[in-house]
Amino acid sequence: MIENIQMFKGFVENPVARSLLKGISGFCVKDGKSRLEVALEIFSGVRDSGDACLRCRFAAKLLNPILKAGAKAFNVTEDEMRRTFRDPYWRRGLASVVKGLAYFGVQKPFVPGAPFQVVWEVTGVCNLRCKHCSAGAGSSAGDLSTEEALEAVEKLAEMGVTIIAFSGGEPLLRRDIFQLARAAADHGIYVAMATNGTLITGPVADKLKEAGVEYLQISLDGASPETHDSFRGVPGSFQRTLEGIRNAVAKNFFVNISTTVTRLNYEEVPKIIDLCEDLGVDWFMFYNFIPTGRGKEIADLDLSPAEREELLKTLYERNKGSSMKLLSTAPQFARVALQIEGCGEAAIVPTHFYNIETKGRIEQLAEFIGGCGAGRFYFAMKPNGDLQPCVFLPLKLGNIKTVDLDEMWRRDKTLLELRNKDILKGHCGSCPYRYNCGGCRARAYAYFGDHLAPDPGCINNEEAYLKILESAREEIATIQA
Repeated sequence: MIENIQMFKGFVENPVARSLLKGISGFCVKDGKSRLEVALEIFSGVRDSGDACLRCRFAAKLLNPILKAGAKAFNVTEDEMRRTFRDPYWRRGLASVVKGLAYFGVQKPFVPGAPFQVVWEVTGVCNLRCKHCSAGAGSSAGDLSTEEALEAVEKLAEMGVTIIAFSGGEPLLRRDIFQLARAAADHGIYVAMATNGTLITGPVADKLKEAGVEYLQISLDGASPETHDSFRGVPGSFQRTLEGIRNAVAKNFFVNISTTVTRLNYEEVPKIIDLCEDLGVDWFMFYNFIPTGRGKEIADLDLSPAEREELLKTLYERNKGSSMKLLSTAPQFARVALQIEGCGEAAIVPTHFYNIETKGRIEQLAEFIGGCGAGRFYFAMKPNGDLQPCVFLPLKLGNIKTVDLDEMWRRDKTLLELRNKDILKGHCGSCPYRYNCGGCRARAYAYFGDHLAPDPGCINNEEAYLKILESAREEIATIQA
């Protein structure tokens, strides 16, 4: 596999090949999608080449040998690849991969030609008062208008974004949310929604389906009303959230349960996983606590590096026999898996938001996929249209209403820094697992005001963690004096 990947790398990094790839990465006005997507439709057999324009047919001919090389590199047959890319979302994702090869080459970790996902906080309004809310939710002031939001969907579609995840606040409190979801789906974008689940009644679930939503991430921060309701700030939210989860499962959404783990619910995580298995959801995701927004007020409830390490080990072991996949936004998860099973020999390697499963050696592949995806696999959009590398990383890149998205994605200084794992500071920059992990850049920024600083949540950065504790003690002593 490694030899094949190197061969594929040499092929796509040929200057002539990259120049040709850039030439076919544009937008086809006739079809309202990228030429690469049209070329993949021809390759996968869902479209006859005669139905495409001349430039798209040329793109298909150029892409064919690249796809064959890619199939060989990753040990799949051409027929398997064709079957996979009959799915429109896979086609859109691969178009972004090829576009990334054209503009960035084969980097470690890899950078696509457009973000695979944009997490869009569509409103600041929420019906709960969560202690850890990164958005500090409460008001709709400054939310994009419906017209502005629809224009934003259009721009993201033209950029080649594969997934839009509507978030908040609580996205279901935005009156035009179903209209926005439908617009994204009609542009061929996979539509997801991150919600607290309390508003997902049966009829609401039906409306979400009709609007094209396929994936629901529902927050659950305890296995009991006492824990969850205390964390979420509203009595009764636990039972309403469970009802929302059941309605989502019954309507066949892909359901991911997200739990932000702090010392308030750390010991309850195994019970939360049990509950999720009983509910029949698809994924459980341990969300790293990041002290931003309202979360700054409870920074003292963050896990220690040792507690985080133990929890990640528990998640990895439970993955082997669980009815669902267990993941984490903590990028250290991949490093933990490789260390448990022996470097390069793990059957499953978590890569921040997905589990790679294969029978062969996969460490090299995991390095290409990489750890923290902030500004590399995704970016975030605030209710007013401001763009930043991640929901939890408040570094403004521009505003959707005025910025050239492609130019920003290719040249923004902050994004280029976030993608370069060799310039990270502290142990993160020299760690042998930096391409698998690289640390959480949002946590680094939250604690040190520097997105290149070491992630104090990692067991290998305990010195940085102890400095934070000492600084906190000094601040408390100053206040008391």
